[in-house]
Amino acid sequence: MYVRHLSLVDFRSWSTVEWPLDPGVNVLIGRNGAGKTNLVEALGYLATLSSHRVASDAPLIRRGAERAIIRAAVVSDGRELLLEAEITAGKANRARINRAPVTRARDILGVLRTVLFAPEDLALVRGDPSERRRFLDEVLIMRTPRLAGVRSDYDRVLKQRSALLKSAGRGRGGADLSTLDVWDEHLAASGAALLLARMELVLEITPHVVAAYSDLAPSSEAIDLLYRSSLGEAMPGPTPTEAELAAALLAEMGRLRQQEMDRGVCLVGPHRDDLELRLGEGPAKGYASHGESWSFALALKLGGFSLLRSDGVDPVLVLDDVFAELDTSRRGRLTHLVADADQVLVTAAVPGDVPSTLAGIHHLVAEGKLEMVT
Repeated sequence: MYVRHLSLVDFRSWSTVEWPLDPGVNVLIGRNGAGKTNLVEALGYLATLSSHRVASDAPLIRRGAERAIIRAAVVSDGRELLLEAEITAGKANRARINRAPVTRARDILGVLRTVLFAPEDLALVRGDPSERRRFLDEVLIMRTPRLAGVRSDYDRVLKQRSALLKSAGRGRGGADLSTLDVWDEHLAASGAALLLARMELVLEITPHVVAAYSDLAPSSEAIDLLYRSSLGEAMPGPTPTEAELAAALLAEMGRLRQQEMDRGVCLVGPHRDDLELRLGEGPAKGYASHGESWSFALALKLGGFSLLRSDGVDPVLVLDDVFAELDTSRRGRLTHLVADADQVLVTAAVPGDVPSTLAGIHHLVAEGKLEMVT
């Protein structure tokens, strides 16, 4: 898989830009703030319908504009598809495939697969559980796009149930409690589907991540991944079914009902889970060195890349200002690991940050323009 062309209108700093790409390595060179990361962010948005830099879509629209448009020609298995996403402030986003509108924007998910690694990804190791949950869900949805609907349903029910808990906890009548029972069932159903998918993903991705980390940091301690569910000891066995998980979630919600009402929050469900990263005999968070943390974060992304590749289609690999953060040894190992990808997009502030072994097409980003330099 590779992207043949990217067009942007009023996206971030770009009023308009056309970026022709080739298979293999494509390098963007430009100072910080020149707009190179905005280009790869746009591709990531087409793949996930979210940004790796901001939580909402509003900052993606150029200041003063009403909407932003992203178009990309994606080639996979000899077939080319034109993807388009239109981001409008305060309104539902729209999407097209080959210029034909789709019913929901998320219907374009799965057409373009990308794996992006950026300096912000250090938060996968050092940040909150939400960072690791997001990582898992992005890989899940790229592999199985229908899970975007499951996660959307879960988020919607979670929001409604949380509002009811706050209302019931403030003593606003018994109607909230009777309604809450219904939302408990909905949350358990969608939560079980998401939980099972995440647990199965962790089992599949772990050997890929372990292998990538071993390549990047061969002298480091061994690593492991463990999925920590809010069910805790209430987890129904090591290999539960979706029905068993739904029943367990429902039972826990009943057991914790008073605590949830007192605090006005949902205390059980996939939104409370974490992916525990282990280094040696203990957690990586708080104990891994700076180099180990970088290697672990990069291994997670490379593990995702390897798993997606095992499905039969290479995702587009994006390395956004990564090499400046790595020492010479890790640069060399990373270059070796990505050299045979269908397409690699690299951004860097100066040419010297990019290993010479990553030969490819170079573009210069400066003064609001994009120019090919080699």
